[in-house]
Amino acid sequence: MFTDIGPLELVTLVIMAIVIFGPDKLPKLIQDTMGFIRKVRSFADSAKEDIRSELGPEFKDFEFEDLHPKTFVRKQLMGGDDDPLGLRDIRDSLDIKSVLDDRPAPSVNGRAGTVSMEKAASTGAAVASGAPLGAGERPPFDPDAT
Repeated sequence: MFTDIGPLELVTLVIMAIVIFGPDKLPKLIQDTMGFIRKVRSFADSAKEDIRSELGPEFKDFEFEDLHPKTFVRKQLMGGDDDPLGLRDIRDSLDIKSVLDDRPAPSVNGRAGTVSMEKAASTGAAVASGAPLGAGERPPFDPDAT
């Protein structure tokens, strides 16, 4: 919440508070503010506990942070994995510096990093044959199709 306030800004706020409220009223103001924050926190905690108790035992691992849209999508729709679509391998294999330096890219899925304009007969035959994939085996990648 206060991560974007620098030390100079914080000192300025303290000096302004002393000037506006005075050194005799400032400690009372700080106590009242802290008491208000404690009451709000206790109210929020009791509301969370009431909701958890009303939901029942099947929602015992329910966390309110899971209702954040990014967390909800990651956990509910994508299965909660860090990389459910397997995009990390593709992202790691892309090397922008090698493209800019005109160096060959690292091999991806056992193929060389260079791209030829001719289609290999072996990959076309393997795809056309429709051979079933083994457990954990990824389907062939066709750079021309993407």
